[in-house]
Amino acid sequence: MIRLAPLFRRPLLMATALLLAACGKKNETSDTPPPEPESRGLIAATCLTLTNPFFKTIQEAMEAEAAEHGYDVLFLSGDYDVAKQRNQVKDFIVRGADAIAINPCDSKAIGAAIKEANDAGIPVFTFDIKCQDPGAQVVSHIGTNNHQGGQLAGEAMLEALGESGGEIIILDFKAVESCLERVRGFKEVIDRFNKSRPEGEAKIEIVAELPGDGNKEKSLRATEDALQAHPNLIGIFAINDPSGLGAVAALEKAGKQDQVTIIAFDGQPEGKQAIKDGKIYADPIQFPEKIGRETVKSVVAYLSGEDVPSDQPIDSALYRKADAESDADLD
Repeated sequence: MIRLAPLFRRPLLMATALLLAACGKKNETSDTPPPEPESRGLIAATCLTLTNPFFKTIQEAMEAEAAEHGYDVLFLSGDYDVAKQRNQVKDFIVRGADAIAINPCDSKAIGAAIKEANDAGIPVFTFDIKCQDPGAQVVSHIGTNNHQGGQLAGEAMLEALGESGGEIIILDFKAVESCLERVRGFKEVIDRFNKSRPEGEAKIEIVAELPGDGNKEKSLRATEDALQAHPNLIGIFAINDPSGLGAVAALEKAGKQDQVTIIAFDGQPEGKQAIKDGKIYADPIQFPEKIGRETVKSVVAYLSGEDVPSDQPIDSALYRKADAESDADLD
């Protein structure tokens, strides 16, 4: 065995120690997570409410899509208060948001806030609910084809009532453009049916349009009032699921759930469950995840210098009991 003289052993030991130290530092560096990529910018959004699962789904979809493109999202609830929503837009401007996406609490009153963003040079997009102020500049609107959805609701009402005719009501939300479009589409189908009926045969009569305003409790009270005024009521068109569920509660309280057919709108989990349970006849359903993702895709495309369509309607589909019974997400 060859032994190294002490004179040569010490340098060798030092070299070995340095090599081991270097290897240790290399391993330590490889275990350190890479730095977070720098954000490409901020997309600021405000919606009607986050108590409605529909808008929560839109929020989650927007955040997921934005993350894929390297953008941050600030998503707030207007809580049905357009004044609060206007202040949120002011804050977005101060923050220097790269784009603003708005689901208006009031289709007309939100125009002033959009104009402020226009003056600040920040592009504005709307989702689900359009702005109805012609002086406000919106790059693109992404949302359900509510007129087509309203027509589906009318067809479902005819399907449920058959040739019997009778008195029905509408639980509406007049401050919101999307809900007005649903009612227009619904009325078109009912009017067409009535005009096709021979003289003397039963027709469908819309005896009242009541302000449910998309709210379960308010719709419950409105339905109670309608039952008092129109005891022979046979149908209700509710402009969203919370309104429809409010109507369900009122009918159950009055013991008239077998007398009155409810057509709602949205396709929220609770609404779908009510369809499966036979409490709501059908819903034209929306696709909130697609609305959220398409909104962000449009923002990213525009900020990248691409042209985007000014209106991007997403058709709804009619969801009946047969669909609910095969829906794995329901009880």
